[in-house]
Amino acid sequence: MPTSRRTLAAAVVVALVLPLSACGSGAGGGGSTDASGKIEGDITFQTWNLRANFKSYFEGLIAGFEKQHPGTHVKWIDQPAEGYADKISADAAGGTLPDVVNVSPDLVAPLAKAGLALDLDKSAAKYRKEYLAGAWAGHRIPGMTGTYAFPWYLNTGPLFYNKSLFRKAGLDPDQPPKTYDDLFADALRMAKESDGKVATLAGVPTVEDFGRYGVELMNKQGTGFAFNDAKGVELLSKYKELYDAKALDPQALTATPESSGKKFLTQAVAMNPGSALDLGNFKKQAPGLYENIGITDQITSTGHVNMYVMGVMVNSRTKHTPAAVAFAHYVTDARNQMSFAKKVAIFPSTAGSLDDPYFTKEDGSDETRVRIAAAKSLKNAVNYTPVLFSEQMKTALRNEVAKALQGKESPKAALDNAVKACDTLLQQQG
Repeated sequence: MPTSRRTLAAAVVVALVLPLSACGSGAGGGGSTDASGKIEGDITFQTWNLRANFKSYFEGLIAGFEKQHPGTHVKWIDQPAEGYADKISADAAGGTLPDVVNVSPDLVAPLAKAGLALDLDKSAAKYRKEYLAGAWAGHRIPGMTGTYAFPWYLNTGPLFYNKSLFRKAGLDPDQPPKTYDDLFADALRMAKESDGKVATLAGVPTVEDFGRYGVELMNKQGTGFAFNDAKGVELLSKYKELYDAKALDPQALTATPESSGKKFLTQAVAMNPGSALDLGNFKKQAPGLYENIGITDQITSTGHVNMYVMGVMVNSRTKHTPAAVAFAHYVTDARNQMSFAKKVAIFPSTAGSLDDPYFTKEDGSDETRVRIAAAKSLKNAVNYTPVLFSEQMKTALRNEVAKALQGKESPKAALDNAVKACDTLLQQQG
């Protein structure tokens, strides 16, 4: 199943290739890692495409912090989604990286390697217990010790399915697949009953799908990839079977999360991952689909669903470490995360927040049902996509998966080649 579309433009993950010249550079040059001093000074805070929809929220957030800490001033910068990684890379190289930066795990990895991300396990360990363990671990880098960003908002989502298409294929619309074996069997049945006209899935497997299937993605040292093991080959072989039977959409090889979503919206495929935000979209754009929408849990062999985590990093070169750490913590504390979560369909990463009635109390609506199910699953969710897995690596894996599905290579050869290509790119990251 393809990765589900993230609910905010801010959460579009793009690769960051940090120039070697960035090593040792940073705003202010040579800041202190000691966050215990007086909270004062001017700091800059950079978000990722959030101003358009959440201007008043962030202005209120900043005003609250400045009131709580007289003598501080926070300058807010918001960058567009397009080119965000390049902007961070340029700022890192030029010594103009903001003091506090909105990042995703793959963006923080090269900054941490370059010594530009503050290790919170050293500088802010007292806050660790405030966050879900899986979320706090989201910004750890394989091969390095430490945690390099405060966890901010999380996201995950269910699998949506089309009950009408299930019914037409002779499948029980109230018994969606719960295991991978169920999924593959139902998909083959769907293709057979529709003479290949209705596929069940719209996208090829991504690295997170291999993770959900139980494949070991990297070695424990973080020095090489391992998704070409027997379990990885098994998953790709299953997808090859689906592709040959037209149980996988014929355009899956070039599909994006957006195009997969459109396929589901037009009832050309029977299942697709999504979020609570999608329900409103279905209701508005495809009422026929909305009337027949089924909602079920992500399928996983590990017992842990996939989550996306966004973070707030502190520049290790900031001149005002106590203020920068205090503000990053303030943005991500339980009260402010809860406030943000009620403005958009995301989830707080703070321990205990998911037990709030907002995430536990049913009101009969599908939106609330999705929110409650997602919140429950997030308590022990993990981010399957390796922190070191860059966009180039995603492309390399996708290209090899396509060759296997088309029969140009065996699943084993394709994954061997993908691992080789990804290991080469990993070594280039340094």
